[in-house]
Amino acid sequence: MPQPAKGKPRHSAFTNLIFNILVPTLILTKFSDEGSLGPQLSIVIALAFPLSFGTWDFIQTRRANVFSILGFVSTLLTGGISLLELDPQYIAIKEASIPGLIGLATLISLYTPYPLIKTLLFNDEVVDTERVNQALDEHDAHANFEVALRRATYLLAFSFFLSATLNYILAKVLLVSPPGTPEYSAELGKMTGLSFPVIALPCTVVMMAALFYLMRRVRQLTALELEQIFRLHQE
Repeated sequence: MPQPAKGKPRHSAFTNLIFNILVPTLILTKFSDEGSLGPQLSIVIALAFPLSFGTWDFIQTRRANVFSILGFVSTLLTGGISLLELDPQYIAIKEASIPGLIGLATLISLYTPYPLIKTLLFNDEVVDTERVNQALDEHDAHANFEVALRRATYLLAFSFFLSATLNYILAKVLLVSPPGTPEYSAELGKMTGLSFPVIALPCTVVMMAALFYLMRRVRQLTALELEQIFRLHQE
């Protein structure tokens, strides 16, 4: 059975974060005034980063980069709301809607042949799924494993819903100036800076809890060690 992990590896989450989120946001918040790039050109340049990075990643791996898609959509919405000078509440709604929709999709995916929990936490690039499935067969533990997957999915979905809630609160508290003004750009930059300690850290803790729970159950159900479960020494 061919192993997908032997293909070209995906870029790290940190690299994805820089090109798809941080750089576009920095351009929109620091270079969108008339004395710099201006609102229209800053949006075009900001959109070019997730679009170019996603295209490059697709050429290398032949798989769509979800981070680039989300980064493009998020940048387009943020730039569009600022350009049209809409009420700041639309930014708050946008900030909450993207992780909220991902959380909803995570729950819905439980009822499809392709649960997102497997794509995000239990995939062939990270886990030796063939060995795990063989061990589950030997221990007749597939039913218990599906229960563990479902519980981990609930934790994963909760992390996205938590992110949506915190995003909305942070945007409502910080964004009080009209879009298109220097004050608004400064508030948007401050929101981006605070998003890591206020949002990313607690959500990452919940997501890691889901991963640790799933791996603990896999060890209990298969009697495999972590070095046998994870692909730690791939060539």
